[in-house]
Amino acid sequence: MGINKESELAANLQIGPTTLGMVRLYVEAEGVELPLDFDPDEADEIAEELRAAAEAARAMTPAKAKPSGRKPKR
Repeated sequence: MGINKESELAANLQIGPTTLGMVRLYVEAEGVELPLDFDPDEADEIAEELRAAAEAARAMTPAKAKPSGRKPKR
């Protein structure tokens, strides 16, 4: 499965620190439990990649109309 292939698979994602000072991404889906542990520096790198991907995804979608804060004219 590639990054651009859609899927009907649903999963739960939990993110948090472990008692050993690691950052854990915990993925649970259809009977699969996948704990992924990263040291804090790796977690920072992943966070930067997520931010960059979010920015790129926003650039691909049409701009949404922002409310002006003004009341409509009658």
